[in-house]
Amino acid sequence: MRARRVAVAIVLGVLAAGTLGGAAQAEGFGDEEVASLIVEVMDEVPGGVIVDRNHAVWPELGMALTVPARGDIALRAAVGSCANGQVCAFTGGSLTGAKLSWTTCSTHTIPSSFVTRSIADARSSGSAQARKVTTVLATAPANGWANVSGAADNLRCVL
Repeated sequence: MRARRVAVAIVLGVLAAGTLGGAAQAEGFGDEEVASLIVEVMDEVPGGVIVDRNHAVWPELGMALTVPARGDIALRAAVGSCANGQVCAFTGGSLTGAKLSWTTCSTHTIPSSFVTRSIADARSSGSAQARKVTTVLATAPANGWANVSGAADNLRCVL
């Protein structure tokens, strides 16, 4: 229970710092600034917990956000940095930039503060679709990826 209160305090502190116009800092991370995209997405999607300055998770949604630090090199996983069994959206083309990932197969809302330029499907079957409402903008096959043109507002996992 105490850990949950601490996590809520950190989230509220980060959101307060972000709305005051200053650099967002989370208690317990020292002088490290929390990535601004994390603050923006947490403001838009409730229930998030900051893991560190470049990572946040939404346990009830099965969603995670990873913002690469300068100098980070993406680790190879099933598809780019999208781990086995996940579907992912990236802010850059060709699986680069910040990453949103989900561990469940469903239609996932992409926060408006997260501009999707590529998607990956790191599952062994099915496909993932970047969509604007119901219009498919890009489809990534199982164990594949695709660049996205247009403004995707959801990522649909197809069995």
